[in-house]
Amino acid sequence: MIERPASEIARLVGGRLTGADVTVGPDVVLDSGQATPGALFVALRGRRVDGHDFADAASAGGAVAALVSRVVPAALSQIVVADPADALGALARHIAAEAKRNGLISLAVTGSSGKTSTKDLLSQVLELVGPTVAPPASFNNRVGLPVTVTAIDESTRFLVSEMGASGVGHIAYLVSIAAPTIAAVLNVGHAHLGEFGSQAAIAQAKGEIVESLPAGGWAVLNADDPLVAAMAGRTPAQVAWFSTGAAAPESPLWVRATDLRMDELDRASFQLTGRTPAGRFSERVGLRTLGAHQVGNACAAAAMALCAGLTPEQVVSGLNAAVARSRWRMELCRLDDGTIVVNDAYNANPDSVAAALASLSRLASNHRGAPVVAVLGDMLELGADAPELHEAMGRQAAQTGATVVAVGQFAEDTVRGASEAGGTALAMARQDVPGWLADRRGGIVLVKGSRGVGLEWVVEQLQEASE
Repeated sequence: MIERPASEIARLVGGRLTGADVTVGPDVVLDSGQATPGALFVALRGRRVDGHDFADAASAGGAVAALVSRVVPAALSQIVVADPADALGALARHIAAEAKRNGLISLAVTGSSGKTSTKDLLSQVLELVGPTVAPPASFNNRVGLPVTVTAIDESTRFLVSEMGASGVGHIAYLVSIAAPTIAAVLNVGHAHLGEFGSQAAIAQAKGEIVESLPAGGWAVLNADDPLVAAMAGRTPAQVAWFSTGAAAPESPLWVRATDLRMDELDRASFQLTGRTPAGRFSERVGLRTLGAHQVGNACAAAAMALCAGLTPEQVVSGLNAAVARSRWRMELCRLDDGTIVVNDAYNANPDSVAAALASLSRLASNHRGAPVVAVLGDMLELGADAPELHEAMGRQAAQTGATVVAVGQFAEDTVRGASEAGGTALAMARQDVPGWLADRRGGIVLVKGSRGVGLEWVVEQLQEASE
């Protein structure tokens, strides 16, 4: 953020300043270990640790002020508020509004899957024409998004926000902070189904992102998803469409992918056709990221960038050069023994698992004769349908021809589904997986599971053993 006095921050967040009126910035941090000279430390209280206990450590790292809910014995100025997370949101809201008055273009993306990949593609396209702030990894909640917004400075031209939700009203809150004028909804799937209860409820929550757009803004919607397409009636903004299937509806701005081709490493190339207010275009795109599902993400990013004023040539140049920035999302690594590992261990839901398994199937087809293994962890937050959905995951995995290794609470359900489909499957503790894979070198291994299962550890162990 732009450096400012602690007294000004206190006024903006409705807090009380204790200590010296120091100059604060540019960094805002949640982790005392990431404190930098001049930083503002936000003392959040979690289930296991209380940030207030680390204020001194933040001071030692260079932080000069802290957002706190109670005064603590630490050698830094303190801004006392009722809730540091809410105060962080208020600060970010002011920073975004200030930047928008100075010409910042705010863009946001949501969806059940693909948010982070789309955000990464979009930010790399926008960076070609101006300084861009985008979240690292998946900073998409009431704490992560405001921290991202605070990274805006005088030079920032674009803000890209990723917005997640586990309940109605969550996205509306995030929108109130970032105030996007361009917002995309990628899809309505099954992620967080246990918390929402139905896809209709998920659609209601996701659609909050387009409801608050200004009349002159753009709602970028997936023409291939009926639940997303229906959101066109919920926004006062202009509607732009993206599609990888049927022709997108006629509108002032749309993009569509045709003539899809996949290479031996399952990277997609396609013809990006579309329309902007300047006219129609058709350009060839070759992605460097893995999986056919990335085509939809690329189309969404393309439509958003076109809405922001970029030319089709700039968009295609950015997409062709873009790489997978966020870790553990269809991350390809080749071990010294020839094994190809696809690390997609950041998160999992039925839709993203289906996409990853489709990619695995194509990789297996391109490397005939190589042993294929799908290491599948639990898909969390699915509610009462979890056993049935894990059985379905096992059946899908078996249909790729892979040996299925299931990890987690629902491992037996996954194994049951795979076995019923005629596949080879076994349940295994996470710590036993690297040793089992060590005896099956030279093949193709997909590692996929929800964040809480921590399957990235399996890939780390394989890499260390290979080195």
